[in-house]
Amino acid sequence: MPIIDTHQHLWDLDLFPLGWVRPPIDKSFLMEDYLQAVEGQNVVKAIYMEVNVPPVLKKKEAEWALSLCKDPGNPTVAAVISGDVTDEGFESYIRSFEGDPHLKGVRYFFKNLEEILQPQVLENIRLLGKLGLNFDLSLPPEWLHIGNKLLDACPNTHFVLNHCGGADPVAFFPEGKEAPREPEHNKEIWKEGMALMAERENIICKISGIVAHMPDFPLTANDLAPIINHCISVYGPDRVIFAGDWPVCLGHL
Repeated sequence: MPIIDTHQHLWDLDLFPLGWVRPPIDKSFLMEDYLQAVEGQNVVKAIYMEVNVPPVLKKKEAEWALSLCKDPGNPTVAAVISGDVTDEGFESYIRSFEGDPHLKGVRYFFKNLEEILQPQVLENIRLLGKLGLNFDLSLPPEWLHIGNKLLDACPNTHFVLNHCGGADPVAFFPEGKEAPREPEHNKEIWKEGMALMAERENIICKISGIVAHMPDFPLTANDLAPIINHCISVYGPDRVIFAGDWPVCLGHL
């Protein structure tokens, strides 16, 4: 089966120092590393995902990522770049890439709940819709209900929910299964939030990021299944996509 990896990270620490990387991913991961990692897996296309570079380097990272997409010698054909949708200068920034066919969207991590529905944020996310670009949405389970309001306020913008809405596999451990810590959230809050969000037609869900919650714990397919099955159940098979999250996922190996 041909695979499209919709969430591929690459970084060159000589170009982009990243303060968040930790062992075993505290080194550069370049295209040749990715090609080796997916060898034999029939990954036919990939989408570059921004890697939270320092703000002063976000345009440089975007240009670097888009240059990768122009190279026919690798599977990366599109990019989601970093962009601060709280910034008054966002329109000038995003329009500097206007017309690039490889640019597909923007990702921004909200710092607090109050940011999400600010007028400047809504204006900038609506602009993405006008430009034919997606907004990659990263929210913890407790914020999903506010995410619904954002989707309703920007009906002409297409959203992509990252990493199964922040679901923590520990919250779905069956009674009696030993875990190294308490769950990060209540599973019913997540399930309800995901179901409500799936009622909106302008969003799809990435199946990814689950193992990153427990990098040092031996998760099994049964541990991951409740999250994945719920995502598929509420969004439907046509509105979920596979996302590798490489090499962040290597922290679990």
